Amino acid sequence: MATVLRVTSEWPGVSLLGVEFDGSPGLSEAVAYRELTGQIAPGDRVLLNTTAVSLGLGTGGYHFAVAVEGRERRDEEGPGHIMKLRYTPVQFRCLAVEEEGHPARDALEATTDLAGMVVVVGCVHSQLSPILAGLRAALERPPRVAYLMTDGGALPLAFSRLVHELRGRGWLAGTITAGHAFGGDYETVNQYTGLLAARAALQADFVVAAMGPGGVGTGTRWGFTAIEQGEIVDRVNRLGGRPVAALRVSFADPRPRHQGVSHHCLTSLGRVSATRAVVAVPRLPPSAREVLYRQLAAAGVIDRHEVVEEPGEPALACLEREGMIARTMGRAPAQDREFFLAAGAAGAAAARLGGKGGMGTGRQSGVPGQTADR
Repeated sequence: MATVLRVTSEWPGVSLLGVEFDGSPGLSEAVAYRELTGQIAPGDRVLLNTTAVSLGLGTGGYHFAVAVEGRERRDEEGPGHIMKLRYTPVQFRCLAVEEEGHPARDALEATTDLAGMVVVVGCVHSQLSPILAGLRAALERPPRVAYLMTDGGALPLAFSRLVHELRGRGWLAGTITAGHAFGGDYETVNQYTGLLAARAALQADFVVAAMGPGGVGTGTRWGFTAIEQGEIVDRVNRLGGRPVAALRVSFADPRPRHQGVSHHCLTSLGRVSATRAVVAVPRLPPSAREVLYRQLAAAGVIDRHEVVEEPGEPALACLEREGMIARTMGRAPAQDREFFLAAGAAGAAAARLGGKGGMGTGRQSGVPGQTADR
């Protein structure tokens, strides 16, 4: 147990707390999701989950408030009958788009496919802003973009300050949280209905589908949550959309398995996906370009997908011009330039595939960019 000494900061859905543990003087940081705990104030006594800090985790390295002492959770409040975080002590109800009482349910039922909508499929949350910057830099007018957050990383969308900033800047038209992820403008039971809701409810031109902050990796070939990238590619194709896969590229990551093209993408796109995607490669100097293509060829990605080259520099210029603070694993574009170029290239590929006018829904155009030498 701990006592709340102060509320350090707040953003939609989240309170960042300064707490002091019983019998252990000193200030520690804790995160409270108000949807689960209610409003918390100085003087409140809170039960905390301390596992992430004990393990020294990165993105999720906070204490998390579980409950406020003396306060009952009022689970009966709110509409809907779909439970998220099912069969846990913090399960809660929500009104999913699929439910009869949801205002967008009829539109969802009437939407049987994606009608050629372009969906950029990421594998890590920090790709979101450079993907959007690449889209905006390449289009004649700002597009309506929906963010579909999967449950491969953080489950509460509110944990992402990045999404909060992108919404505030108008870079996202709306958000959808699928599976056990929660807190989006629209809640869906799975990714299929999440994708369809982007078209039916948000009337999006483009979708970016990716996990929230803090995915799981183990250093093994198959043991990571970003493996969903290959699965989402297949789901987009089954629904009649056009997937663009964003590569995770780095020459700054000290871990060999993430140097060049991350093994997450090589496995997801080379072994998992059963259908084709446009795979965007950033334009790089010859030596770096050779590394990427050698990796992609060895993993079978070039044979299985349509690999194209697109410029990532306009995305970086857009981020700088708009004053967006972009980070991946704590590294800024100056420290990990290729990561941001690759994500920006995916946005540029999506823009070219969806049409320069900014409409990514229903247009049937050719494959973007320069096809890689096979």
